[in-house]
Amino acid sequence: MKRILIYGAGGFGREVAWLAQSAIFRGEEFDVVGFIDDDDQIFKTTINDIEVLSLARAKEEYPESCVVSGMGVPGMREVAMQKAFAAGFGFITLVHSNVEMSKWIEIGEGTVICAGNILTTNIIIGKHVQINLDCTIGHDVVMEDYATLAPGVHVSGCVHIGKRVYIGTGAVVINGTQKKPIVIGADAVVGAGACVTQSIPSGETWVGVPARPIRK
Repeated sequence: MKRILIYGAGGFGREVAWLAQSAIFRGEEFDVVGFIDDDDQIFKTTINDIEVLSLARAKEEYPESCVVSGMGVPGMREVAMQKAFAAGFGFITLVHSNVEMSKWIEIGEGTVICAGNILTTNIIIGKHVQINLDCTIGHDVVMEDYATLAPGVHVSGCVHIGKRVYIGTGAVVINGTQKKPIVIGADAVVGAGACVTQSIPSGETWVGVPARPIRK
C-alpha cells in the first residue's frame, strides 16, 4: 500500500481519510499514516485512530510518504501544499472507487475526487483540485489548480473554472460552447444553490438564480 499523509485534520481532512480507505487510483491502494496540521495544540493527539503530526515530525517519521490536502478553502490549500513541497514531500491523487469517468480525462497530482461523482469526457483537471460528493462534470470542462466543487455541484459542458475558484454546495453552471465557453475567473466564489448563466470575472462573488455579483 502507498503511505499517505493528509494535510489538515479538520472535517474535510477526516473525510479524505475515509476516502483513502476505498480509493484506488492507477492500481494503487493507500494507507493513511497521519494527519499533518499547523495547530500545535493538537500535535500528538489521535483523530479517528490517526495521529496528528507537525510538518517537521511527519517528514522525520514518514519521509517517503506522499501528501494530499484535507483543506477545503482553496487559498489555504495552496499555502499548505507549498509548505509540504518545500519540506520535500511529493503528492498523491485520490479518486474514490465509486466515481464514474471516461478514460479521456486528465487529472493533476494532489487532486481529490470523492464518492458519487460522474465525469464524462475530454475533461482537464489541474493540481490539488477538490471535487466533493455527488457532483457531475460535463464534456470539455477545464478546472485549474486548487479549484473546488462543494457537494452536489453540476457543471455542464464547455466551462472553464479558474485557479482557486470555489463553487458552493448545490450550485449549477450551465453549458457554454466550444467557441464561447462559460469562464469563471480565478479566485471567484459561487454561492450555494446559485445558477451560473454567464461568465464571472476573477475575484468576484456571485449568488442567486440566475447568479449575480454581490462583491469583488
